[in-house]
Amino acid sequence: MPTKKKPQVSAAAPARRRELLDTAAEVFAEQGYNATTVRKIADHAGMLAGSLYYHFDSKESMLEEILRTFLDELWDGYDTVLGAGLGPRETLQALVTESFREIDRHRAAVAIYQKESKQLVVQERFAFLAASQRRFEKAWLSTLERGVAERAFRADLDVRLTYRFVRDTVWVAASWYRPGGQHSPEEIARQYLSMVLDGIAVREQPLGARESSWPRPTSSKRSARPSGGAGEG
Repeated sequence: MPTKKKPQVSAAAPARRRELLDTAAEVFAEQGYNATTVRKIADHAGMLAGSLYYHFDSKESMLEEILRTFLDELWDGYDTVLGAGLGPRETLQALVTESFREIDRHRAAVAIYQKESKQLVVQERFAFLAASQRRFEKAWLSTLERGVAERAFRADLDVRLTYRFVRDTVWVAASWYRPGGQHSPEEIARQYLSMVLDGIAVREQPLGARESSWPRPTSSKRSARPSGGAGEG
């Protein structure tokens, strides 16, 4: 008796699903979650809304997968950094660099996360967002606190204020960053870290250091007298 063949999953199916999620992420980021309908996503994907339901049962399920994929990859990178045994300054640098890499990979998802998290966390389906936020805060605060304790960062540093500044200024980059632009995510991270850790103003030398670098007058009588050269009146 012949056996029934198992249905073959097309190799193109996962790739198509990824394309649809990328399209949905761009629409969510541009138009907002509430204003986005399945039909709008389907229109941008060049397909009928009914065909989109073949892949996803709702726009909620699409958004959940978009955000979970972004956060799972973010935490894969963060956990690697946090488990590497780096010093606090190096840990901060690596976390910032990993953040900009995630913006490069998931710019639209980061923009959605920034704009929609407050309204989404009240829904049970998106409770994972609040859990990730608490975990995120703990990772950054502990790094800053360790830096203060080990004198890698200033003793007068307000770690919570610093955390909020770093968090907001890093993730707001999703509003202007475009993959494939002039600067790589690593270069943007390097410039950002230079501003955060070293400031943007030229540091003046202490007065004593400036004086020590000035040429000292010679004590010889010959050099103290006019030489008869240029400038003598």
